[in-house]
Amino acid sequence: MRVKVLSRNPDDYVRETKLDLQRVPRNYDPALHPFEVAREYTRALNATKLERVFAKPFLSSLDGHRDGVNCIAKHPKSLSTVLSGACDGEVRIWNLTKRQCIRTLQAHEGFVRGMCARFCGTSFFTVGDDKTVKQWKMESPGYGEEEEPIHTILGKTVYTGIDHHWKDAVFATCGQQVDIWDEQRTSPMCSLTWGFDSISCVKFNPIETYILGSCASDRNIVLYDMRQSTPLKKVILNMRTNTLCWNPMEAFIFTAANEDYNLYTFDMRYLTSPVMVHMDHVSAVLDVDYSPTGKEFVSASFDKSVRIFPVDKGHSREVYHTKRMQHVITVKWTSDSKYILCGSDEMNIRLWKANASEKLGVLAPREKAAMNYNQKLKEKFQHHPQIKRIARHRHLPKSIYCQVKEQRIMREARRRKELNRRKHSKPGSVPVVSEKKKHIVAVVQ
Repeated sequence: MRVKVLSRNPDDYVRETKLDLQRVPRNYDPALHPFEVAREYTRALNATKLERVFAKPFLSSLDGHRDGVNCIAKHPKSLSTVLSGACDGEVRIWNLTKRQCIRTLQAHEGFVRGMCARFCGTSFFTVGDDKTVKQWKMESPGYGEEEEPIHTILGKTVYTGIDHHWKDAVFATCGQQVDIWDEQRTSPMCSLTWGFDSISCVKFNPIETYILGSCASDRNIVLYDMRQSTPLKKVILNMRTNTLCWNPMEAFIFTAANEDYNLYTFDMRYLTSPVMVHMDHVSAVLDVDYSPTGKEFVSASFDKSVRIFPVDKGHSREVYHTKRMQHVITVKWTSDSKYILCGSDEMNIRLWKANASEKLGVLAPREKAAMNYNQKLKEKFQHHPQIKRIARHRHLPKSIYCQVKEQRIMREARRRKELNRRKHSKPGSVPVVSEKKKHIVAVVQ
């Protein structure tokens, strides 16, 4: 004779503590829950509304600089350490947990044009308007010691940007050309140039570490290979690119911040058209930085706002602004993917949450479960008109709001004009050019 024994897992019905709520077993048969979708929709709607209520992204402002903040650099090993350079040549090192400046040094005469930390985090490099490249210790000088750089390299021209190799003792500077330097030498190992205009930014690829990208003021984005000491290819856009940033998770993908208010995500292997055009800013985009996950990036603009874009979407999911914030010159996403730092004209560095409504601090297990449940509900009903409208809505400063409206009218007028020209021309004489290809002038191999 066979006896079937009831077997229950005590985790399903035993309380962890006597203060815990009794666990109720639940039957998931849809026939027993006819109103489940309606109930879940109401919960998703409430969760979306509460997300907007709790969206308070601004955390704090780090003030102390006496001039506009021109560049920010992250410490590769320490999450709480950030370096910033100002337009008066001053460099400050900040502790983000205490939210205060722990060290100040007068690095250059004139602007600090670029900064980068060494991959091991023991020192950092700065370049300025005084035609010098300086290497500084990350540690503060001991008692009685002078605040002096470890090395100083005097160049022939002004350097406008610097970036360090991700694994080797090599760094690159840009100005009239891209120079690759060994840390032990005072002259560059090789100089790369293509065209005769000043180069505003140079960046090493974090995955294929021998590849560099640079932006020049003659509207070029040029890619170089350090092993061959030659330029690989370049793409010419309609307007100048201010800076670029490589995706830390996908070796071939980079995003360029352009003067024409847009950002372009390119695949290095196929430069004839960008993978995605990101449009939302209403003024020149001055800086861009990827999140460590490679799924999103943050951009800083002359229109006094900071926006967060998903890599595969054409519009931003978030826009940050304050009344006092002026033109945002530089922006960085912290290495734990939780915070965003931006430096602006009015001498402040601001710290924001990357997820505006995220609760900071330790979460109880039930809080975490409720958050995950709400998140899944929002994803399930995200395309429903009511929920979509609430989740998408953002309050904008009046200046940006008016410019967005104006640009929409201009875009619509251009589209209408093109349709009319096509309608009244010989078939095929006015070709249809996609939005992605409109902004590319040429690709040179």
